[in-house]
Amino acid sequence: MTKPARILVVDDEPAIREMISFTLIGAGFECDEAADTDEAAQRIAAYAPDLILLDWMLPGRSGLEFAQSLRRDVTTNDIPIIMLSARTEESHKVLGLNSGADDYVTKPFSPRELIARILAVMRRSSPPTANVLEIDKLTLDPDSHRVNAGDDSLSLGPTEFRFLHFFMGHPERVYSRAQLIDLIWGKDVYVEERTVDVHIRRLRKALEPYHYDQLIQTVRSAGYRFSTRKK
Repeated sequence: MTKPARILVVDDEPAIREMISFTLIGAGFECDEAADTDEAAQRIAAYAPDLILLDWMLPGRSGLEFAQSLRRDVTTNDIPIIMLSARTEESHKVLGLNSGADDYVTKPFSPRELIARILAVMRRSSPPTANVLEIDKLTLDPDSHRVNAGDDSLSLGPTEFRFLHFFMGHPERVYSRAQLIDLIWGKDVYVEERTVDVHIRRLRKALEPYHYDQLIQTVRSAGYRFSTRKK
């Protein structure tokens, strides 16, 4: 029997934590709670949650800063994060995604939407079993979830890993942002096209020290292409 995924809810409002926990448990997840980032760090040290629901506005250190610290730590950088916030402006959504979050959900949200977002993030964070992919000494192993540039190991967030996995398996073809949303997130989840650019930028940044960022090419008015050829 498969063990239920365990989700850590980080929010300073007890009523919101209780509502989210009730929703998660009803959907078959295990759930733990934290009121601030210090308590969240203790929970994460005690066990590695399968996903973190992280409120932006927290006492002390913000959720934004906490997400950035989790991404910098090799022991936590692959834990999927969904940022929760009442801020609806596009600039805030982009900032949240740039902080390391894999998705951004605005308050108020419906229980059904939250569960759908969680399932989508977890689905793309667990790529299917496949052979090791290699292009120009850049290797990706879906089974071990490792990416190497020569002898060096690269640290990628789960969504960036998913993008690279897809690109390396489908080189030389141009994909629009809308196509990438359907292929990476799935057709049942609404994601803004700007989100694609955020994750592509993060992936390029991780590849840049090894000059592999040039493999991800922007095709004007069309989308993105992964290619070893020059534009």
